[in-house]
Amino acid sequence: MDANVLLSAVAGKAAVRIFTEFGLTVHVAEFTAEEVGEYLPVMAQKYAMASELIDMQWRLLAIHRHPAHAYRRAYPRAVADLAQRDPEDAHALALARTLHLPLWSNDRDL
Repeated sequence: MDANVLLSAVAGKAAVRIFTEFGLTVHVAEFTAEEVGEYLPVMAQKYAMASELIDMQWRLLAIHRHPAHAYRRAYPRAVADLAQRDPEDAHALALARTLHLPLWSNDRDL
């Protein structure tokens, strides 16, 4: 899952349903989780929500975080595949390829 989908879930948008209704395991690269953490204050301001509420919603999402070494073999190819796009998405793509799982993104580049 990429950062934009996670941020949507934190804000209580439709993406939160994956966590509340379907009982799926959501896998996230630690890099992506850290990226989300950096944007939480922006989300709080954008949606006029208390930053404490946004932080709590983020902590409550049931995600399985993976360190970079877990997908290191797939990472160089992911970087190459996304060279003309957003290279930060390479972490999510490499993890998805390593786990043989689909990548959920709202990014048209992916």
